[in-house]
Amino acid sequence: MRGIIESVELRGNKPRIVLTRTSPKFLEKLFEQEIPEVFDGLINIKKAVRIPGDKAKVSVDSYDDRIDPVGACVGMKGSRIHGIVRELGNENIDVINYTNNLQLYITRSLSPAKVNSLKIDEENKRVQVFLNPEEVSKAIGRGGNNIRLAGQLTGYEIDVYREGMEEDVELTEFSDEIEGWVLEEFKKAGLDTAKSVLEQDVEDLIKRTDLEEETIIEVRNVLSAELSE
Repeated sequence: MRGIIESVELRGNKPRIVLTRTSPKFLEKLFEQEIPEVFDGLINIKKAVRIPGDKAKVSVDSYDDRIDPVGACVGMKGSRIHGIVRELGNENIDVINYTNNLQLYITRSLSPAKVNSLKIDEENKRVQVFLNPEEVSKAIGRGGNNIRLAGQLTGYEIDVYREGMEEDVELTEFSDEIEGWVLEEFKKAGLDTAKSVLEQDVEDLIKRTDLEEETIIEVRNVLSAELSE
């Protein structure tokens, strides 16, 4: 089994070497081993972020305009990336082109979702992302993993907003019935409307927020009652 050295500790006269397979550095080393252009320095890994065993995002760049860095990393029909995926127990890996254009970089980081527009607050490192309703679940991802990794990759806190849903209701409209700190937890998870909360399973909401199951069920009941009127 392969891994990278995380630390070396002395226990008496014997060194204790700790290996890790969960570090993003391990993923970068696998890219170096499996992809010759990365090993040769023709393709540069700008940043790699992971939720080990589930999903990863890697941004790549090349100083040679003749090289397609994403295509070179993925290979024909995924032939190059497949070995890395297999080594990591079928961890889903998104490879994206790095760019200095922040708006484009954030848009790419939210793949496979299609973004309509962005509103970037560079001072506070936050961005509002506007998407069609059917794209929101893609941007957030299972258990919130896609939006979490996109935030880590870009260094921005990402808030997702739906467009074109007049029948939906903003969560802020429920401030008289639901405590503010509870509403804020949903907002942190990119859920800003009643339907965005109701579309998620209770188990997913527990994973994506710091809220108890009982609180989530109570909130869903309030939102359901409002939308059914």
